[in-house]
Amino acid sequence: MVKKNQTLGEFIIDNQAAFPYSSGELSRLIRSLRLAAKVVNHEVNKAGLVDILGLQGDTNIQGEDQQKLDVYANETFIQTLINREIVCGIASEENDDFITISGKNMDNQNKYVVLMDPLDGSSNIDVNVSVGTIFSIYRRVTPIGTPVTKEDFLQPGNKQVAAGYIIYGTSTMLVYTTGCGVNGFTLNPALGSWYLSHPDIKFPENGSIYSMNEGNYVHFPLGVKKYIKYCQEEKEDRPYTSRYIGSMVSDIHRNMIKGGIFIYPKSSKANNGKLRLLYECNPMAFIVEQAGGKATDGFTRIMDIQPTELHQRAPFFCGSKNMVDKAEEFMQKYG
Repeated sequence: MVKKNQTLGEFIIDNQAAFPYSSGELSRLIRSLRLAAKVVNHEVNKAGLVDILGLQGDTNIQGEDQQKLDVYANETFIQTLINREIVCGIASEENDDFITISGKNMDNQNKYVVLMDPLDGSSNIDVNVSVGTIFSIYRRVTPIGTPVTKEDFLQPGNKQVAAGYIIYGTSTMLVYTTGCGVNGFTLNPALGSWYLSHPDIKFPENGSIYSMNEGNYVHFPLGVKKYIKYCQEEKEDRPYTSRYIGSMVSDIHRNMIKGGIFIYPKSSKANNGKLRLLYECNPMAFIVEQAGGKATDGFTRIMDIQPTELHQRAPFFCGSKNMVDKAEEFMQKYG
């Protein structure tokens, strides 16, 4: 039952029994992520006033330039989770390898691992465009009481216990699922509390927005090129509107509210796609499916892909079900 002006903390308590593997540990984990998000949000909102804009001067494991806020967000989420002694392992898009967490009070007894993209769309920071954080939670598969291994992180998306994102925009929202639908909470900065503002979010089955970087058109596979032309045709329900922000969290959030499709396909420049399967595609696919949408790599359900590497990449098509179905038709026909 949805309650008016319900806080995230109250929502977690009221829905505890509906959580997979219901436990206080999972609830504490969600609350830890909530706390870290508030800290990062504070830095994002004052980014133009302090020395937090621009490049860090380093590159991450993918060879991408790190922004200062990339590093800050990564350290904030990792340290918050470690300090709360709530997870046994963390993997981040910004780190070469996973982190094993142990200590005097933990002894590897925790059940969950977290995978995250601490600041999606960080190249937009300097121009004041919305960015976000993406997280994914799995129950470990190795024995409790032993150090985590790569096996705990290389699980298909259909094994996720929870996933979510925080969008730092005109308002700051935390949107997440535990496999029982998708709910969105908006931060009241004056009180520091998250309030349920978007209960039971659902993708419209059809939409009129397509989101992709059309600047890479010449590098796209034929199926994607044909689908773009389909979107642009003058028909009764078309042309669709092209909307692309360049922050995946922002693009998918908009499409989930209004109806649309987000596509980041493979290309002649990136044969395996560019988005990370574990840190971006799987958590967003879980959210999209729980909201009644669909997420694939153009041929296969994203959450059925068996990962083999921590930083594995994948093509990504997600959004309103009928739009993704149509895009898949073009991919299967033309490749």
